[in-house]
Amino acid sequence: MDVDLDLKPSFNVTEHFNVVLASKVGKDNELEKHPVGAYFQRIPVDNMTGLAAIPFKEAEEVGYLKIDFLSLHLLEYFQNNNQIRVLAETEPNWDLLDDKAIVSKLFHLGKHFKLINRVKPRNIEEVADCLALRLPAKRHLIDSYLLNKQNIRKILYLKEEDFSFKKSHAIAYATTIVLQMHLINHGIYDGIVT
Repeated sequence: MDVDLDLKPSFNVTEHFNVVLASKVGKDNELEKHPVGAYFQRIPVDNMTGLAAIPFKEAEEVGYLKIDFLSLHLLEYFQNNNQIRVLAETEPNWDLLDDKAIVSKLFHLGKHFKLINRVKPRNIEEVADCLALRLPAKRHLIDSYLLNKQNIRKILYLKEEDFSFKKSHAIAYATTIVLQMHLINHGIYDGIVT
């Protein structure tokens, strides 16, 4: 299990916390830095690299909890949490989702206009559902979802062997998309999708 935290790109975890940076197996079977992971727990450290001596996949198997510090460029548009809270609680202009050029700027949905155009989401839960439905393991559910959203939601977020979305992640990402929509609607979003 790991935990993902979305932060401004300028945030440097090692400047704020005493952590061990996560590692992965790289070229020539050598340890390389994991792109975003860190451990707050005591974990063995490789003397040569200063990274976790146990690559992240194996570390998870033996009970270590990796925290992923993800860069979310959208956060650069806000001065404080209250600004985010106000916009997140404000109904966006859902008609923006009818415009392919606007959808192309949205977090994780930029290449999925066809799906958005079919589903026509009009609330955060439906945007979250689109995030799950865009995945290869769930695309077969689209027609059934359009017929009965409530029934398909019962199985949409179930974990399968192929990658699937947790509902909590989908709702968080959908909230990010709503923030993007507000910024686009106010003409202050440049369309960086990360």
